[in-house]
Amino acid sequence: MNIAAAETVVAWNDHEGPRVSRAKGFDVISCTSCGFRHIVPLPEHDTLEVIYAQAYYEKDKPTFLAHAGEDQEWAILAQTDRLEAMEEILGPLRRRILDIGCGPGFFLKTAMDRGWAATGVEPSRQAAAHARGLGVTVTEDVFDGAAAGKLGRFDAVHLNNVLEHVPDPVAILKLAIGLLDGGGVLCINVPNDYTPLQVAARASLGLAEWWVAPPHHLNYFDFDSLAALLDRQGLMMAERMTSFPMEIFLLMGLDYTKDAALGRACHAKRKRFDLALERAGLKETRHAFYRALAQAGLGREAVLIAVKP
Repeated sequence: MNIAAAETVVAWNDHEGPRVSRAKGFDVISCTSCGFRHIVPLPEHDTLEVIYAQAYYEKDKPTFLAHAGEDQEWAILAQTDRLEAMEEILGPLRRRILDIGCGPGFFLKTAMDRGWAATGVEPSRQAAAHARGLGVTVTEDVFDGAAAGKLGRFDAVHLNNVLEHVPDPVAILKLAIGLLDGGGVLCINVPNDYTPLQVAARASLGLAEWWVAPPHHLNYFDFDSLAALLDRQGLMMAERMTSFPMEIFLLMGLDYTKDAALGRACHAKRKRFDLALERAGLKETRHAFYRALAQAGLGREAVLIAVKP
């Protein structure tokens, strides 16, 4: 974190807090009213709707769908971990799940293969079409009050890499929780940012804050700020998970932040790590490793599973 920048307090509309970063004309503040870091000014809703409905997978993430397919053998490990955790909480008779921002549909396909009644909502026409090709039922729309009113009731709601992209994550959470029956579970996954490993890697290599990526990433969570946000919505915490901390490669001197090919090679190494443990029958060892990281606030992602009373 840039300590000098943090001494400057920035105010915008109802948001105020110390500035912790600047990038691409945006300030990132540690917002005292929101309880988490986010950019100011926040983009207009209509601007974001155009980006995610039309341009995101075409211009900004042109290789995402292809890479997601290549990664599915590895990604199914984390997908299954989340589903198993939710199944344990819900019991055997509750299997209705909604995936908000379901992307290309791989998570929902994994859920369907496990016997879940699975539904997705996704604003990108390219991603929604891919999901339908997997046999997934998808509503092609932005998740808002109007869309939520048409989706029905669920035992579980999953939001994977969604809250960092939306200008009002609290409103999205309230809508999502409103679709859950009592005892239902909410699973949230966001990038785990401003971690000690990121700070150390930045200092050792003299890097810019590569994880600060406006205007696509508007909000910057860690385990504590995400848990506090869910607690304020009246949810009960049940599980913390994470994934391999990519910053370890930076601390080893492999600067993938400026080299996409090197980044993909490092990603392949973390895939190999997880798959090696799984193939050796050491699933519980993998679980224990990532639970320990999550408890320490480390890992590339912050994944929390919480229960609606």
